[in-house]
Amino acid sequence: MEQPQKSEKEDQAIVLDFLPHGYPFEQAAMKTPIVQALGTAHLSLLELIPKKGIFLQPHQEVYIGEGKREEIHHIKGRIPADKLTTTAHTELHHAVEKMVNDDEARFITFFNKAQPLSMRMHQLELLPGLGKKHMWEIIEARKARPFASFADLKERVKLLPDPTQTVVKRILSEIEGKEKYMLFVK
Repeated sequence: MEQPQKSEKEDQAIVLDFLPHGYPFEQAAMKTPIVQALGTAHLSLLELIPKKGIFLQPHQEVYIGEGKREEIHHIKGRIPADKLTTTAHTELHHAVEKMVNDDEARFITFFNKAQPLSMRMHQLELLPGLGKKHMWEIIEARKARPFASFADLKERVKLLPDPTQTVVKRILSEIEGKEKYMLFVK
């Protein structure tokens, strides 16, 4: 018998913006502090409610998993990219870039394991700046041995656009809901 699919939750999030007095458009009686954050595992945009007396900074990592949380009272829910504050929208690019750099192994695995989507389309071609020529060069190079890092990938595949920026652009595009296929955002 098959196990029911458990919805995967985020355990860590990166603060994009902290609004200690809530959203400016809310009525005074309804205002509660709000944190807009990016989940680190599934790259989901979240709205969090901090505990009383807690002050958070952009790029601060907070625990939002099961069990005792230090800074966050509860997760209000997911939010679409168009509901991000100007600050959160600006910080999103930096947060994604830092995440890609800090967890390079996770993203290099994509280059090592990407598969065809159909007879005419490959997952690698969904990355901005990568066409059929780069796709075939990556596939041939990874047959010899898997890529160890972005530097290794760039060294072995000539004229490849910066892999870090390529992945960052794709993730931002997925978060903003501009993509049909999701490679990184769950």
